[in-house]
Amino acid sequence: MTGNTGNTGNTGNTGNTGNTGNTGNFGGGWFLPDRVDLPFVTEVYPVSGAPDGHISDLRRTALAKFPRRNWAANWNAWLVLHEFADKNWKPAATAALDAVKAQFNPTAELDDLVLAAQNERADALGEILAQDGEFFSAFMGLLTMTPGSHPKTFRVMHIASQIASFAALYFKGAYDRPRPTHLCPALLPSIPVPGHSSFPSGHSTQAHLMALCISHLLAQAVSPANFPQAEVDALTKDLAVLADRIARNRELAGLHFENDSKGGAELAKALFATLTSSGVTKFDEAIGEAKSEWPA
Repeated sequence: MTGNTGNTGNTGNTGNTGNTGNTGNFGGGWFLPDRVDLPFVTEVYPVSGAPDGHISDLRRTALAKFPRRNWAANWNAWLVLHEFADKNWKPAATAALDAVKAQFNPTAELDDLVLAAQNERADALGEILAQDGEFFSAFMGLLTMTPGSHPKTFRVMHIASQIASFAALYFKGAYDRPRPTHLCPALLPSIPVPGHSSFPSGHSTQAHLMALCISHLLAQAVSPANFPQAEVDALTKDLAVLADRIARNRELAGLHFENDSKGGAELAKALFATLTSSGVTKFDEAIGEAKSEWPA
């Protein structure tokens, strides 16, 4: 295990979920070697009748703006976030979170977390570890898709994740609730405790907003012949269950109270209402583009 010492610096990477897909839309990069003695750009392009065998202008293009398809999912999400941030999203979200916060019973919930650590954490550890870094793959597995097969849907997932993170961190700063481990250090989570406060759960907010946005997208793509309502209904239910499971795993890890998870779910509903009713045009455009990918 000595060789793992160098991984210490990775502590605190929780929250990097949104970085999935920074390089292009496939979540990865590449390296293309080019010859030093004969760079590819100098290769001759044969043109009939040209005295030197090529005309360099034929190997140039004219673009008025950066191609839409080249916007990576993560960076495209920032464009939607900037538009969303100008909407009046905070009052409804605050009211929803205040209502959840009023139900908080830290003593009872800590007792539940102790029992969960004893009885459920070991079985859930695989998912806890996987979802700590990212859970896009869980949603893609459920939908039987990849960033390559459904790049526009992948963009919608990133939009939801980015807006959820933005809003959750705003309210974390406003409520400043201690983590369960601050009240009961013996919970000893199996993964690093993120460096921000507990309420609402960011994972819960992200997962639930992703589920709502994808369900909204699928509802736009319903086709009696190719994508029947029954199939969409089944996926919608599964998406909601997956979001609940991701949030619950953070409780089993000892990182969040149940009330944090509920807060994230309610915040996601408020954010979704703003996204779909306040004229966030870039979000509407993203949904319109993505629905053409279903059910293919």
